[in-house]
Amino acid sequence: MTAAPTADVLAALASRYGVRLEAVREVPGGVANRAFVLGDGLFLRIPRAEAFARDLRKEVAVIPVARAAGVRTPAIVDFDATRTLIDAPYLVVERVHATDLSTTQDAGHELWQDLGSQVALLHRVSQETPLEGVEHDDGGGDPRPTVERLATDGYLDAGTANWLLAWFDRLARRFPQDEPHVLLHGDLAPQNLLIEDGHLGALIDWGDAAWGPPGMEFAKLPLDQVAATLPSYNRQYRDQPGHHREGMEAAALWYHLSWGLSGITKPPRPPEPHERHWTAPPASRLLGVLRFYAASPPDPWSALG
Repeated sequence: MTAAPTADVLAALASRYGVRLEAVREVPGGVANRAFVLGDGLFLRIPRAEAFARDLRKEVAVIPVARAAGVRTPAIVDFDATRTLIDAPYLVVERVHATDLSTTQDAGHELWQDLGSQVALLHRVSQETPLEGVEHDDGGGDPRPTVERLATDGYLDAGTANWLLAWFDRLARRFPQDEPHVLLHGDLAPQNLLIEDGHLGALIDWGDAAWGPPGMEFAKLPLDQVAATLPSYNRQYRDQPGHHREGMEAAALWYHLSWGLSGITKPPRPPEPHERHWTAPPASRLLGVLRFYAASPPDPWSALG
């Protein structure tokens, strides 16, 4: 379903969920789903295309598990896959009255403490938990062959390639390359962090959830935000099997560099100046690393550069 729901469909939804039609309002944005508020208490999401319906079903599996683990995320009110009202499955969750981090500056120390604790709770979920549609993701594997290929194809000079290879070698010695996979939110980015009075109100949008290495979780937040989040995460998660306190910063940096380099050869597209995702512009990840280190980060980050 790519077109907006008709007025008749919106009226039927309003009737089903007991809200006035004038209280049904579309929320702009969202790549995978159209989103609507249904009065003060409910939030509706409809996949824009059939390809995104699978991710919505994944959310239905993951959200109850995350909530049971103590993660603050809106509860599911209804999931309708019958396609009787809409030619697509749709999800209704509780509405959270908050602002996402990408549109507010209301982010202080307490927010990052909250976020680290919440992510640690999620990462404690047992791998034995059955989660339909949640696959394993290694984050792209070892980035060093990518560096070598970029040098061979002329995207990097030999000196820069050798410098990057040595950097990855140093990082690889600081965290286990075969660490146990954990349940990842998968899109821990500013637009999915809802903020209430400077605290984390909720994590939303679980369509990218996966089993993967814990450091990969921190690849979609700017590094200064990762640096503010990891102390709380490490305190909460340090007793877990396979956790290496001294390695989480190295692992997060590994994925920022790896994913930034992998974007160099992506086909060009016209830039969109109002991208909500800070990683959308092709150079953002690598420039984010440069910006972070230009600001003289604290230990242990300063030793990783």
